[in-house]
Amino acid sequence: MSSFLPIALVILCGALSSTAADKPNVLFLMADDFRPELASYGSAAITPNLDRLANRGMQFDHAYCQQAVCNPSRSSLLTGLRPDRLRIWNNSTHFRELNPSVVTIPQWFLQNGYVTRCTGKIFHNWHTKEQGDRRSWSAPEFLHYANHGDDAPQVEGELPPNLSTANLRNYGNGPLCECRDVPDEAYYDGRVATEGVKVIAEIKDQPFFLAVGFWKPHAPFNAPKKYWDLYQREQLPPLRGERPEGAPELAFHASTEVLGAGANKVTPSPAQAAEWRHGYYANVSYLDAQLGRVLDALEEQGLAEKTIIVFFSDHGYHLGEHTLWGKTSTFEYDARVPMLFSGQGIQAGVRTNSLAELTDLFPTLVELCGLSTPGGLDGRSLVPVLRDPTATVHEGAFSQHPRPAYYDREPSGTPTAMGYSVRTQQVRYTEWRDWKSGEVVAQELYDHQTDPQELRNAVGDAKLIETQKRARELLLQQFPQRSSTSL
Repeated sequence: MSSFLPIALVILCGALSSTAADKPNVLFLMADDFRPELASYGSAAITPNLDRLANRGMQFDHAYCQQAVCNPSRSSLLTGLRPDRLRIWNNSTHFRELNPSVVTIPQWFLQNGYVTRCTGKIFHNWHTKEQGDRRSWSAPEFLHYANHGDDAPQVEGELPPNLSTANLRNYGNGPLCECRDVPDEAYYDGRVATEGVKVIAEIKDQPFFLAVGFWKPHAPFNAPKKYWDLYQREQLPPLRGERPEGAPELAFHASTEVLGAGANKVTPSPAQAAEWRHGYYANVSYLDAQLGRVLDALEEQGLAEKTIIVFFSDHGYHLGEHTLWGKTSTFEYDARVPMLFSGQGIQAGVRTNSLAELTDLFPTLVELCGLSTPGGLDGRSLVPVLRDPTATVHEGAFSQHPRPAYYDREPSGTPTAMGYSVRTQQVRYTEWRDWKSGEVVAQELYDHQTDPQELRNAVGDAKLIETQKRARELLLQQFPQRSSTSL
């Protein structure tokens, strides 16, 4: 595929006034590694601020990322283009290296008269030559480019002890599991929220696009102690950790992000795994509290009624399910993400089963704000669903992931296979294709009506033949088979 061409204007969306001053603001709230069921009412996670956001907006129960790892997902959603269009499938290549003229969501708002600001992790935060994307913002980004493994607690005086008993390995420069009685601002997300509150006060009198990127619940599992104290470990949902029956080996990975690699790889005992899961839930509640501070500031400035708010994650996360920890698969646990919208014209306190993709954020936000929509985007506007939760804009939602999961760390520097996956209302169908030949080397089919945890590969099941056929048709429409390495 040739490099992406500059985006051109094609249509004018919405019926709002054409002057930027009359348009709604956008509060763009992103989490990292957030399991979607934990953003839902009635979940085991304690998230009062996400609950209030859902109560005044619409929750998408079937939204999906395009690749379950940081840089490809964020590059895709922020440009509205799939990883194959961008040719970005790893964490080490900045999207502008291969697509220098592509336009991002905040860049488009900047070009249309908005003040655009960034606090926290929005673009990929590590490994790349370029740091963030300065051209997308009206001012320099804040705490946008760092390493999760460097998120050590910063406090005055003596550091309180780590009460965790499950420190099998370090995560970067600190322990994987850490429970210390420290203030919220000791870690990244507390400081991100503080800066977000400050920026809202600075830009309140101008139309703005404010992106607040939280680093949690991504590992390490190190939320302040008060968030650990919200949970009784034995009352958290039980773990089903078995591999799906009949799943191909390509579906799995070594979970190196959490477990480590080589001689440093660890295997947690059931008690240690339970503590890690507890720490993840603590991270979720810690993030929720910081999000609440930003929502409070918006309301205190009188801006809530004229601001479109969207909350989502870059991808999901495994906590031992399928024998996996972390992301980088095409399973539902990794591909599905939380997505919440609120604002004028959006139904309140409503959930929808309509399929959505993260590439849909770009066309949806520009339509909600009455801006023209760039041409050539891969996503579709979700505004019809925001007006009517029974509406449908997708028959299938698409994700993908290469093997090895982190192929750029391998001597060859190239994948051996790519897994392409489609989620319909009933099933997830995945096929693994040889990177060089394009040949299908493995298939997966999970019937979510009878197997929502994806524990049985039903490829070839006589009762699902027609369903599998239609799912594959959708996949081929989006990802045609190829006969060479050229994408």
